[in-house]
Amino acid sequence: MANCLTLKKSNCKSCFRCVRKCPVKAIRFSAGQAHIISNECILCGRCVVQCPQNAKQIVDGTERARVLIQSGAPVVVSLAPSFVANYGAGIGAMTEALLKLGFHSVEETAIGATMVKKEYERMLREDERDVLISSCCHSVNLLIQKKFPAVIPFLANVMSPMQAHCTDIKKRIEGARTVFIGPCVAKKDEAEQYFGIVDAVLTFEELDEMLKEAGIEIKPELDSNPQSRARLFPTTGGVLNTMTERRDDYRYFSVDGVENCIAVLKDIENGKVHKCFIEMSACQGSCIGGPVMSKDSYSPIGDYVTVSEFAGEEDFKTDSPSLVEISKQFNYIQQDLQMPSEMEIMAQLRKMGKFRPSDELNCGTCGYNTCRDKAIAICQGKAEISMCLPFLKDKAESFSDSIVKNTPNGIIVLNEDLEIQQINDAARRIMNIRNASDVLGEPVLRILDPSIFLQVKNTGRTAADKVYLAEYKRFVERTVVFDRDSETVIGIMRDVTSEELDREKKDDICRQTAEVADRVVEKQMRIVQEIASLLGETAAETKIALTKLKENIQDE
Repeated sequence: MANCLTLKKSNCKSCFRCVRKCPVKAIRFSAGQAHIISNECILCGRCVVQCPQNAKQIVDGTERARVLIQSGAPVVVSLAPSFVANYGAGIGAMTEALLKLGFHSVEETAIGATMVKKEYERMLREDERDVLISSCCHSVNLLIQKKFPAVIPFLANVMSPMQAHCTDIKKRIEGARTVFIGPCVAKKDEAEQYFGIVDAVLTFEELDEMLKEAGIEIKPELDSNPQSRARLFPTTGGVLNTMTERRDDYRYFSVDGVENCIAVLKDIENGKVHKCFIEMSACQGSCIGGPVMSKDSYSPIGDYVTVSEFAGEEDFKTDSPSLVEISKQFNYIQQDLQMPSEMEIMAQLRKMGKFRPSDELNCGTCGYNTCRDKAIAICQGKAEISMCLPFLKDKAESFSDSIVKNTPNGIIVLNEDLEIQQINDAARRIMNIRNASDVLGEPVLRILDPSIFLQVKNTGRTAADKVYLAEYKRFVERTVVFDRDSETVIGIMRDVTSEELDREKKDDICRQTAEVADRVVEKQMRIVQEIASLLGETAAETKIALTKLKENIQDE
C-alpha cells in the first residue's frame, strides 16, 4: 500500500482528534506523536481535514505530473466530475486552463463512469449474486478488503471510473500518459496499487498550486452537454440516478459516510441484507464532499444542485470495453494486529484505574468510543495509557493532593474574592481549625488578616514576611503568590514557633550569662580594690615603723 499520507511530527499536539474522527482507528500514538498505520488505513482523508495543527500531509503529485509533461508524451487529463462543484466552471473553461499548463488534452472521468454504469447494468442482468456493491470508491473497497473479508464476493469486480477512463484513453491515444485530477486521497493509492493505468494523481488543491504558480485563472463559465448523465456520479445516489435498467426483484439504495457503510456491511456480513444493489461512498455527500475539495466549504444542497444542473439527460457516447478490459479483482488485505485476550484487556483497564464497569466513563476524549476499545488499542501498541484524560486528571490530582496533604507547610488557597477554596491539614493545625468544612467558602478575614493577600492580588507580585499570629500564638514565615491562570491567591505558611521560642530561650540564657559575668567581674573588682586598700595601709604603717627604727639606730 502506498504511503499517500505523511505526518509532520513536530506539529502533533496530542489532541487525539484524528483518532476520534478516524472511522477505522488506523492511527497509532507513541511518545505523544500520531502515526498513520498504513496497513489499516482506508485513506478516507478525515485525519487530513480534521487535524487542527495541519500535521497530516498528502503526498504531493505535482512533480510527477510536471515530469510527465516534460517527457514529450501526450499527457491526457481525466478530470473528476466533481470539478464543477469545486470550481464553478464547465469543461471548456477547465480545458483551456489545463492546456496552458502543458497538458495534451482534457477529458471527463464521467466518460469512464458511463462505462462502469453499463457494466453494473450487465452484471445485474446476468449475475446471480444476492447482493452487489459498487466498487467506484477506493476507500470503500479498502474498507471491505481490510475489515469485512466475508463481503468481498459481493463487491462488483469492476474498475473504478478513473481506471476505466484512463484505460480507454491509452487504448485510443498512442503513447498517452494519464493524470487523474479530483478531490480524493485514496485515488493516489489506487493508481499505485494498480500500476500502469493511471500515471499520476493530483488533488484539486495541487492543481490550484500549479495554476497559481503559472499565473493561470479558471474562467467561471459553464457549458452544457446533453450526453453527460454520468456527471451525476460524484453525488449521493449518483450511480443509481444514471442507471436506466433495473431488476424488479432487486432493491436499489445508496449509502454515504464510512460509519453508515460499516453498519450496512455488518448487516450484509450477518445475512440481514438480500437482493439489492448498494452504491457506497466513503465521504458524506459522496465525492463532492471529498477531503481535498479545494474550496472553502462544502454545501450539500448547493453542490448537488450545481452538479445535477450540469449533468445531461443522456449517456456519453462511448464504446463498451470488453469484460476482460474492465474487470478488477479484490483480495483480502491481511491485518497485522491480533485481538488481545480478555486477561490482557482487563490488565490494561486496571492500569487505567478501571476496576469496575462503573469506572469506565467512555468519555471518548482519547479518541476511542469506549475504555475497552482503548485498552485493546494499548494491547495492540496503537495507544498509550497517558491518552486517558480522566486517568491523567485523577493521577495529577492524586499527586497534587498527596503533596499538599503531606507537606509540613500550611497551604491556603483563596479565590479572587479572597474566599477560602482549599486548606490543608498543616494550615488547620497552625490556626487550630478542627475541620476544613468549617472555613471553606468563607472570607479569609475570618481567620487571618487579609491585607497581605489583598496586596498580592492587586499587584500580582509575590510577598513574603514573618509574623506573629497573636490569636493562635504562632510565629509563621509566610509567602503569598498570585496565580494568574486560575485567578487564585495561594498562601504558604511555615510554622516557626518552636524556632522562635528556642531563639528567645537562647537569648534569655545569653542575657542571664552576661548578667552573671558582669556581677562576677564587679565583685572581683571590688575585692581587688579592698585588697589594694588594705595593702596600702599596711605598707604605710610598715614604712613609718621602719623609719622610726632607723632614726633610733642613728641616734645611738
